[in-house]
Amino acid sequence: MSRPATRTRTLSRPAAPEPEAPARPPMRVLVMSHMDPRVSRGGAEIAAFQLYTKLKADPGVKAWFLAAAPGRINERLGVRLTQPFGPDEYVYVGHGFDHAIHANSDPEFPPEFIRLLQELQPDVVHLHHYTNFGVEVLLQIRRAVPAARIILTLHEYLAICNHFGQMVKRPGFGLCEKSSPRDCARCFPEKSEPDFFLRELFIKRFLRLVDRFISPSRFLADRYIAWGIEPARMTVIENGMPERPGHAAPLPYPPVEDGVVFGFFGQISALKGINVLLEAAALLDKAGVDRVRIDVNGDYSGQPEPSRQDFERRLAGAPGNFRYRGAYENNRVDSLMQQVHAVLVPSVWWENSPLVIQEALLNRRPVICSDIGGMAEKVRDGIDGFHFQAGSAWSLANLLRGLAADPQRLLAVQRSLAMPPTLSETAAAVQAVYAELMAAPAPGVAAE
Repeated sequence: MSRPATRTRTLSRPAAPEPEAPARPPMRVLVMSHMDPRVSRGGAEIAAFQLYTKLKADPGVKAWFLAAAPGRINERLGVRLTQPFGPDEYVYVGHGFDHAIHANSDPEFPPEFIRLLQELQPDVVHLHHYTNFGVEVLLQIRRAVPAARIILTLHEYLAICNHFGQMVKRPGFGLCEKSSPRDCARCFPEKSEPDFFLRELFIKRFLRLVDRFISPSRFLADRYIAWGIEPARMTVIENGMPERPGHAAPLPYPPVEDGVVFGFFGQISALKGINVLLEAAALLDKAGVDRVRIDVNGDYSGQPEPSRQDFERRLAGAPGNFRYRGAYENNRVDSLMQQVHAVLVPSVWWENSPLVIQEALLNRRPVICSDIGGMAEKVRDGIDGFHFQAGSAWSLANLLRGLAADPQRLLAVQRSLAMPPTLSETAAAVQAVYAELMAAPAPGVAAE
C-alpha cells in the first residue's frame, strides 16, 4: 500500500514532483454518412454531421467525415473520393448502388476507400447508414483496419424492409409488423421468396461485423432485435439538438383568441401523411369549423412526378383552412414553428425519431402525431402533445376540432413538454460507447 505523499517530504528538500503520465493520443474517429448535409437535408445526414462537428471540437478526438453524394457533386475523372469542403472532410461521388440488397457495384470505390482507411488509421469508424457505400463497406473496414471498432447508427428499417425501409405494404401503405420472405414477395411479386431469403442472408452476413448498433429510439431497436440483432450489440441513444441560447425558457406563444394554427414541417409526401392532412382539412371545412388553420411548410420537388402531380391537384382543391407556405431553409425552422400553436407529425409509417419532433419540443410547441412507432414513443399523449389514429383523417379532424374549441388544453401541455437532449449529451453518450469498445479486446479480422 502506498504511503501518503506528505511523508516523503523533508524540511531540507521539497518532495520531487510526481512524474507526469504520458499524454494519451487523441481517439481517431471516422464518421460516415450516406449523404452530405450540404447537398441533402435529411435528418440522418444532419445528425451524422452534427456528431462529427462535436467530436472535432473535442481536443481528445481527431475526427474525419466521409459522406456520399452521388449525382450531387461533380465527379473528377478517375477519382472516387474528393474534398470539396475541407481537409478533414471527404465526399464519395461514385454511383452504382443496388437498393434491393444494399450493395455497391462501383469497382473503383473499394481500393480508394481502403487506402484512405490505411492512411487515417481510425480507432473507430461510425457509420450513419450504409446506403450509397454498400454493406460490403463493413468488410472493407475490417480488412483495412482490423483493430478499429465499427459502430452503425440505424435510422430506418432498410435492412429489414425492401420498401424504402419503411415497413409499409404495397400498394396501399398498410403497416407491416414484421418481414418474412413470403410477406415481402407479396409486396414485390416481381421477386420470389428465395430472393428475399437470400437478401436477408446477404445483409446479415455483413452486419455481423458491426461491434455496436446505436438506435435513436427503443421502438427501432426492438424491431431490429426481433429481426435477429443480438440485444447486447444494441444501444439506444437519442439524437441530440444543438444548444441554442434562450430555448431553456418557454418561448412566446401566439394568442388563441382568433383561432388555432397547426403547422406541418418537412418533406411533403404520402408517407409523411400529407393526404391525411388534406382530408382532415376538408372534413373540418365541411363541418363548419372556422377556428382552425393548417399551415404546411415543406418541399415536394424531390418526389416522383406522379406524387408531385397528385399533391398539386389536391392542393388546387384544398379548402381555405389549408395553406401551403412553400419550402424553407432549416435555419428558419425556429421562427416558423414559433408562429404556430402546435406541430403536426401525421406520418402513416412507423418513423424512428423524427427530427421535427425534437425541433418542436425545443421550440416548446406541443406535437400532434400518429399513435405508432417512434412518434408515439417520443410524444407522451397528453404531456408532450396528443395522439390520433394513424392514417385516419377523421381521427385527426376530431382532435383538431376539440383543441380549437378548448385551446387551454394546448396551453396546459406546453407547460409539461419534455426537453430533448442536447448535442453535447448525445455526443458524450456516443463517446462512452467508443470508450467501452476500445477497452475490450480488439475484434481482429473476421472469418470469411
